Amino acid sequence: MRDLSRRDLLRATAAGAGAVALPGVVAGSSAIAADGRSSDGRPWNDRFPPAELTGRIVRPQSPDYAAASLGWDELFVHYPLVIVFAQETRDVVNALTWARQHNVALRVRSGRHSLEGWSNVDNGIVIDVSELKGAHIDPAARTARVGAGLSQLEAVTALGEHDLAATTGTEGTVGLSGATLGGGFGFLTRYLGMACDNLIGAEIVVAAGADGARVLDVDPWNHADLLWALRGAGNGNFGIVTSLTYQVAPLRSVAYLQATWPGLDDLRDVFDTWQRTAPFSDPRLGTQLEIHRNEILLFGVLAEGSEAQARKLLASILSIGDPTVTVQIGGWGDVYAGFQIPTGDEPANWKFFSQFTREPFPDKAIGVIRAFMRDAPTDDSNFFTQAFGAGAQRHEPFGGSAFPHRDALFYSEPGAGWGTRGEPDSGDALTPIAQAWIAEFSQALRPYVDGAYVNVPNVGMAEWETAYWGRNFERLRRIKAKYDPHNVFQYEQSIPPATR
Repeated sequence: MRDLSRRDLLRATAAGAGAVALPGVVAGSSAIAADGRSSDGRPWNDRFPPAELTGRIVRPQSPDYAAASLGWDELFVHYPLVIVFAQETRDVVNALTWARQHNVALRVRSGRHSLEGWSNVDNGIVIDVSELKGAHIDPAARTARVGAGLSQLEAVTALGEHDLAATTGTEGTVGLSGATLGGGFGFLTRYLGMACDNLIGAEIVVAAGADGARVLDVDPWNHADLLWALRGAGNGNFGIVTSLTYQVAPLRSVAYLQATWPGLDDLRDVFDTWQRTAPFSDPRLGTQLEIHRNEILLFGVLAEGSEAQARKLLASILSIGDPTVTVQIGGWGDVYAGFQIPTGDEPANWKFFSQFTREPFPDKAIGVIRAFMRDAPTDDSNFFTQAFGAGAQRHEPFGGSAFPHRDALFYSEPGAGWGTRGEPDSGDALTPIAQAWIAEFSQALRPYVDGAYVNVPNVGMAEWETAYWGRNFERLRRIKAKYDPHNVFQYEQSIPPATR
């Protein structure tokens, strides 16, 4: 098919939200056969009827184009030819088919928190599922089927109204689907497992035939191999997830503790005591350390616990120095909403480096953290950690998962934040300084860490494939070849299909 000019593509997208949907597009769960036929039995060279875009369409001439194309991390700016905000699964099917039929690069987006800007693309189509907000919660069965557009805050809030919970990350504006499909961890990880462990089903739009798309319903008994892959490697690699089904758990209340130490004088003792105790504590306790250039912060969430229990479990850390300590008791939904930081108060630009650790950091490594944090480019820059260790995340869910870092002691990442939101180029002077700081910091910690987290990608990393997925990578390539042999879903660090 010939390449289309920008004018061709703008004309092709002019049909807008009122366009006619693809005829004959139906959901189905039939398997993709070993002989290379697509999800509905069509050969991979079979063609579909011409597609039109449906949903809420945003084009470069639309008044809201600038806002629609901007991601959370304003360091990355892209100019897609069209953005499709899906209102239902059929809009995703139409958009994927249209992209294939017009040979247009595509990206998938939900919460806009892709930390290298890979959910956006120049001169291509962005298929955005953030407006798929439906939710059906069954308290009796303890399941929740939710649209792929829910943010983590929206999901926590909806479940909290029923005194239920599933693992999510800490930041409420992050898309629930993106976090889950990359693994997903937070304060409830040691209690309920990874977010992807709670995932028991999904609706996903995959490529079909030579230029079409189909819907698959995935669970442990239907396309079980694809569910396994979605649990830790599902972000933009195999298809477009439009809804997710979770096994959820009762959670009536939590004790939320925050401790603050001014300066960095107590860092060695705080960090060493934390890494040797918190990962092995009561699995109801989830903790994070966040180190800034002028303070050390400890956060802890104890599921179904009291203030006295939380203080006792963290007593060895809280006895160091003279921290300011506060404790809040409440429902998880209310507590979670309470510690969110408004996006407008955050820096515009961010850079991170992800890593896992399986042995405690020696004094030398803690000294590296102190030295780099003392010279951090901004007050918002930090070194963040999340306790793993002994807990529910050690055990894979029924059917397994592609997430490989279950034996980690803790996860950590240096992060630099700079610039002012809504002010283009406001952080340009700091950009090379912040990027150099992250690169040097991560290099200095290399002897003490291994592996990386696909939701916090390390751009330029050698052997990123095994850093993200370890020995699971070759199996993921085979599953990619089965469900996306034409490599329709690709980006800078996407999984390539296996070749025979």
